[in-house]
Amino acid sequence: MPAVSVIMPVYQAESSLEESVGSVLAQGFHDWELILIDDGSTDASPALCDRFAASDPRIRALHQPGNRGVSEARTRGLREVRGEAVAFLDADDAFVPGALETLWSLRERSGAGTAGCAHWDVSPGGGERIELLLPAGTYGPEEVRDALVRPLFGERLRAPLFNGFLWRFLFDAARIRRLGIRFEGAYLEDELFLLDYFVPPWGLGEDGRLAVTEEPLYRYRENAASATRKYMPRIMETLDRYVERKEELAAAYGLDELCPDWRDQTAWADLLIAVGNEYARGTDKSLRERQAAVEALCRREDLAGAVRRLRPEGMGRNKQVVAWLIRRRWYGLLSLLYQWKNHL
Repeated sequence: MPAVSVIMPVYQAESSLEESVGSVLAQGFHDWELILIDDGSTDASPALCDRFAASDPRIRALHQPGNRGVSEARTRGLREVRGEAVAFLDADDAFVPGALETLWSLRERSGAGTAGCAHWDVSPGGGERIELLLPAGTYGPEEVRDALVRPLFGERLRAPLFNGFLWRFLFDAARIRRLGIRFEGAYLEDELFLLDYFVPPWGLGEDGRLAVTEEPLYRYRENAASATRKYMPRIMETLDRYVERKEELAAAYGLDELCPDWRDQTAWADLLIAVGNEYARGTDKSLRERQAAVEALCRREDLAGAVRRLRPEGMGRNKQVVAWLIRRRWYGLLSLLYQWKNHL
């Protein structure tokens, strides 16, 4: 049984797959398995996955027909893991040298069930900056609740946001299995996974501590062509399901007390996402149709109620301007702003 199982969904990744897989092969820590899940790619990715699997017995290549999405691919990977710990790697990103060894050693030295790290944000232009997960240290269950669960669950407006990047963690495979955690949805699936993992009380011999290093161990390449930047026709279904899942967690684990205004914060965050989606590229809607869709969103009872009750503060400049226009119902000016910003 390997110490660490690395799960990598693969879709149309022929240009980056060699480097991503190579970053695993180059690790000084050798006790790993890499599970490649080809999600119906039509480029050379399936053949590359098979080639890697044939070249190293620690690599397995799985293929699923059609493009079912990253959630199904990662869930398929979870069903296959044999390691004590689980890491995730996207097919256009890379581990830095020594990443797995550092995370495994951190977990072992601290006795913590989970380890986490900082990462490099790499812009399309090649610029790099470090983004911390949390200050270095070992966090107990209550500290994890305050430092991670609270901002991830309820504080979704004020910058800087706590990003739900699951590839910053080395997870306890036994806890994932015991809780039956799976991925769901085409958007915000990382956040839901982290909440499902960190919110339930620890027990049954599990160690509820999280050990964190400020060393950046992962290279995240910002991609202008990623799914989050394209028009998603059913985004409100995804966002509504996201709220349903958070309601379930709040009811089961008393999160209303931890984050009293989480519903309004989430509604505002969802509204800003949905408005931005209406003006994204990839739809044949006219500008007038986009504006009508935004006005309909702002009339939804749950979203309109949040707009009345909560005035967002502390967001980035662009979001602050959009929220200001929404509160005043200046939808025409909002459309012009997005038309200029996105060159529609």
